[in-house]
Amino acid sequence: MLLVLSQSWALLFGMLLLMLGHGLQGTLLGVRGSIELIDSGTLGLIMSAYYVGFLLGSWNAPQMMQRVGHVRVFAALGSLVSAAFILYAAIVQPWAWFLLRIIVGFCIAGIYVVAESWLNHSATNETRGQTLSLYLIVQMSGLALGQVLLNAADPAGYTLFVLISVLVSVSFAPILLSTSPTPIHERTRGMPLRELISVSPFASVGMLLLGGVFATLYAMSAVYAVSHGFSVAQTSAFVTAIFLGGLTFQYPLGWISDRMDRRILVIACSVAGMLAATIALMVDSDPRALIACAFVLGGAANPLYGLLLAYANDYLEHDQMASASSGLLFINGAGSVTGPVVVGWAMTRYGDGAFFVALILLMASIAGWGLWRMTQRSHDRAQQSPWVPVSPRTSAYATGLAAELADEAELEALEEDSEDYEPRITDDAFIPPEADR
Repeated sequence: MLLVLSQSWALLFGMLLLMLGHGLQGTLLGVRGSIELIDSGTLGLIMSAYYVGFLLGSWNAPQMMQRVGHVRVFAALGSLVSAAFILYAAIVQPWAWFLLRIIVGFCIAGIYVVAESWLNHSATNETRGQTLSLYLIVQMSGLALGQVLLNAADPAGYTLFVLISVLVSVSFAPILLSTSPTPIHERTRGMPLRELISVSPFASVGMLLLGGVFATLYAMSAVYAVSHGFSVAQTSAFVTAIFLGGLTFQYPLGWISDRMDRRILVIACSVAGMLAATIALMVDSDPRALIACAFVLGGAANPLYGLLLAYANDYLEHDQMASASSGLLFINGAGSVTGPVVVGWAMTRYGDGAFFVALILLMASIAGWGLWRMTQRSHDRAQQSPWVPVSPRTSAYATGLAAELADEAELEALEEDSEDYEPRITDDAFIPPEADR
């Protein structure tokens, strides 16, 4: 761990500051939008714009890096994000926020691509697992701590918008001043979505539904909290609980998944999330109970991304894993675009309880799809690839790095079982894909 910190401390510290600002901005917009009397349906459209930009950024960032290099792309995108955060407060209009959210989503996706390619370049076979784990811990911790900053000033003023702009601006200084060499961007063949869906229908459809779950939880939670009459402190605690739940349960559930049919665990997590949302509807007059339900919801939903990715990898060869990871990330993003729009409209028409109803329906759909798929395909646990930590808030670089880790772990296990085992991969560094979407 100390070796990883010595090699990548600048990038990790910079990403922590970036996640503090980025984590706060989504919640702040939800709170400020309610203060400005923007209805939930319109706020849902605004929140969905981020995911549109994220998909566009994931698609275009590799080409930008190839043309002008990592450092220039990193600096340019960081400047745009910082400016957008200030403009939120300067132009308090739904149309302006919609456009700015697209810009922010585009830039954040590009920043992830650049940062994670840098991280991958600095990792070795010995430190790859620690590097990815530490990166995800830093990312989730920053997002969770960012919610606490909502209490630092009045959301109706300029101060918090200035704060997130400053955090983003400062976050790039240690990275850009780092002496670590920048990686050389290379390409590899993508995996068509049709082929990916054919190989693992369960993971593909599950990712689409999970995109709606994530967008509802992380984009609309603050809108729900304010609409439900929560104070700023209660809203901060409610959203923080979702992130902390995801951080708490990610690793234990991943460890368990290596010892059972992952579909059963996906179904169990979905049912747990469905029950937590149902209980939330029954105790909606008790803020503390709702915060506890939010913690369980985050803990049930966040690990599902890694579980579905690991399940898909069980049916893939090593040279397909990275491209498949990129394709699943795209499918998840497509589901995320529609989630806030539908939930925002439902909240406007039927009340804020539609927030939890949507989560119940989405979680029930994942569980039902899993149960049906178990009747269509048997699963040999002996052929499972090991689970590795991964998050939907990453680019194809991190998911590809996770695929590399899974295959290395599988190789080590096989070598222990057979002295004459011949490896089917090399120790070449991971080359990030551009999925054929």
